[in-house]
Amino acid sequence: MRQELVDRLITDKNLPSIEEIEKRYPKRDLPKGAMVTRIAPSPTGFMHIGTVYMGMLSKKMAVQSNGVFILRIEDTDQKREIEGARSIIDFYLREYSILTKLDEHPAIISKINKEKHLLEENGKYGPYIQSQRGDIYKAYIKDMLTKDLAYPCFCSSEDLDNLRTMQKKDDIRTGYYGHYAKCRNLTEEEIIEKLDAGLSCVIRFKSTGRHSEKILIEDLVRGKRNLSDNDFDIPILKGDGLPSYHFAHLIDDYLMGTTHVLRGDEWFSSLPLHLQLFKTMGWEAPAYAHVSPIEKMDGDSRRKLSKRKDPESSVTYYDEEGYPSEAVLEYLMNLANSDFESWRKQNPTLPLDDFELKLNKLNKSGALFDFDKLNHVSQNYISRLTKEDVYNKLKNWSRENNPNLFTRLNGHKDTEYILDIINIERENTNKPRKDIIKWADAWKSIGYFFDDEFNLTKEQALELLPNLNEEEIKNIVTDFVKDYDKNIAKEKQEWFEDFKLLAEKHNFAINGKEFQANPDKFKGLMADFAKIFRVLLTGSIQSPDLYYTMKCMGEERVFNRLKIM
Repeated sequence: MRQELVDRLITDKNLPSIEEIEKRYPKRDLPKGAMVTRIAPSPTGFMHIGTVYMGMLSKKMAVQSNGVFILRIEDTDQKREIEGARSIIDFYLREYSILTKLDEHPAIISKINKEKHLLEENGKYGPYIQSQRGDIYKAYIKDMLTKDLAYPCFCSSEDLDNLRTMQKKDDIRTGYYGHYAKCRNLTEEEIIEKLDAGLSCVIRFKSTGRHSEKILIEDLVRGKRNLSDNDFDIPILKGDGLPSYHFAHLIDDYLMGTTHVLRGDEWFSSLPLHLQLFKTMGWEAPAYAHVSPIEKMDGDSRRKLSKRKDPESSVTYYDEEGYPSEAVLEYLMNLANSDFESWRKQNPTLPLDDFELKLNKLNKSGALFDFDKLNHVSQNYISRLTKEDVYNKLKNWSRENNPNLFTRLNGHKDTEYILDIINIERENTNKPRKDIIKWADAWKSIGYFFDDEFNLTKEQALELLPNLNEEEIKNIVTDFVKDYDKNIAKEKQEWFEDFKLLAEKHNFAINGKEFQANPDKFKGLMADFAKIFRVLLTGSIQSPDLYYTMKCMGEERVFNRLKIM
C-alpha cells in the first residue's frame, strides 16, 4: 500500500520507527533456561480466583527458573474498566505474594494498611499498561499496512450482523474470512473513495491460513494436537484507536521477551491465530501452556466457577472469610499439580516455595473446587503457625473485617493472656490444635476465655450435661476445687492421674473395657467426666486440652466459672 494512503489510515504524527522501538526493547540477558512469564488481567473491578491461580503458576515458573515475572494491565477494552480496579489487582497480587518489589509492573496506586501509596513503575520494558503503548501498536500496524499484511475494513456493525445472520441461516461457519471478507480486496482507489466519503474503518489482519488445513501445535500442558489453521481476518486496530487483544498481547509478549504464556484453556482455540500472527511478523512465538479452569459440581455436572453464581469465584470472598493467603495458595497448588499432595505429606513443614512445579504435571481435566479440602489445608496451615504469627495475622485480618475483634486484640491490657490462649496445644506439641479453620471462625475458639463474652447459665450447663443432675455436678465440682491449687501445680501427666482418681471416686469408668462390660455400673466414661469441666469452663462440650485451658485461665477465673453450680 502506498505510503500516502497508509498515512491517511494511521494519522498519528511522530510515531516511532520499528528500528527505534526494537532498540528500546533489547533482548533480555538471562541465564539459560530462564523463563519470562506474565500475568495480564483486565481492570474490570472483579478479581477472579482464577487470576490468582494463573498468576501463582506463572510466577512459580519464573522464580524457579531464575527468570522474570511481569504484571501487565490489558485495558484495551476501556468500556469495561472500573475506576480503582488497577489498585485492586495490585493489592491482591501482593497479598498473595505473586507480585513483589522485584517483579516488573506499572506505576500504580497501591493500598497498604488502609493508606494509598504511589508505586513507581519497575522494569525497563514498559509501559506495562496497554493503553499507554498506543504509539507502539500503531507503528507496527502502519508497517503491516505498508507490507500488505493488513487492510482497512469499512463494514459497519449492521453489515457484520447481517453477515453473521446469513451464515447461521446457511449453516456455515460464522466469521470474517475468505470471500466473506468483502473489504479484503478493495483497490486503493476504492479505499480512497470510502475515506473521502467520511466512512470510518477498522484495520484487519490479512490471514494467510486455510481452515481446511491442519497445523501441528505443541502445548506444554495438552501435548501435541492438530488444529485447523486460522483464516479469520481479525481486527487489529479498533474504531476507537486502540488495538484488539489479539494484536496487543502479541506485540507486548514479543517486545517484553515473554518466553512462556500460561493462560486459561478458553484461549486454546485461538492458538492457531496467535501462532500465525507471530509467524507473519517474523518472530519466534513463546511456548504456550493452556491450563484447565477451576470448576465445581452443579448437580451432576461440572462447570466453571461463575462470578454471578459462586461467591468463592471472587478473591474478596477468601479475604472476608479470613482464609490465610498462604493457605489459599497451597490449596490452589494442590488443585493444579498432581504431585503436590504427596510432596506435602513428605515435607509437612517446608515452605510452598520449595515445591518444584512441572508444567506437564498440571491438571489437564479441570480442577474441581472442594471446600472440605480448602478447609483442611487452611486449618493445617494455621496449626503450624506460632502464637505470635496467629496473633498478628488475626489482628491484621480483623482490622478490615471485624473491627470489634481488632479493638480487643489491639488494645487489650494483657496481650500475654491472649498469646497464652492462642498457644494452648500449639507450640511444643506433636499434635497441634486444629480448631481454627479461618480467621472469621477464630473468635469461637478464643472468645469464651474473656469474662465479658462468657455468659453460661446453670440451665444451659444442665442442658449440655443431660446425664447428670445438678446435685451430682455440684458434688464433683466441690471435690475438684478442694485440691485444685495443689493439683494444677503438677505436671500434666501427674495432674491427669489425680483427675482420673476423682472421676473414679464419682463412679466414672476410667477404663473403656470395664464400661463396655458393665455400663449400668457407671455414670459414664472418663470423657463424660471431663465434659463437665469443659462445659462449665468454656460453655461447650468440646474444648482445647483441659489442663492447659485451666492453666491459662488462672485459678480465680476457673473458680468463678465453677461457682454457677
